[in-house]
Amino acid sequence: MEARAIAKYVRISPRKMKPVADMVRGMNADEALAVLEYTPRTTATILAKVIKSAKANAENNHEMDADKLYVAEVYANQGPTMKRWRAASMGRGVKILKRTSHVGVVLKERD
Repeated sequence: MEARAIAKYVRISPRKMKPVADMVRGMNADEALAVLEYTPRTTATILAKVIKSAKANAENNHEMDADKLYVAEVYANQGPTMKRWRAASMGRGVKILKRTSHVGVVLKERD
C-alpha cells in the first residue's frame, strides 16, 4: 500500500529542488518534516507541503498508520519552461528561462 501526492507547475527549477529531495528520501515522514522545517532553502517549504499532503492521503484515503510511514520516493521532474525576453544593450534581446517543476512524494508503511 502506498500514498502519493504531486505538486505540479511549481515555480522553482528542479535543479534547486533535487538536493533537498535527496536529503529526505528514505526517512520517516515525521522525521522528514522536522528536518525540512529547519532547512534554510525555499524548496524545503514546498517539499514539506507535498509530504504533508501525502501523509493526509495515507491516513484518510488508505487508512494507513501515520507512525509507520516513510518517504519511499521523492522526485522533482522538470515541468514546462516559460520563455521571456529582456532588453539588452545595442538593441538586442536576451532570453530568460523561467523553469517549473513537478514534485512528487510516495509514502509507504514500514513493516
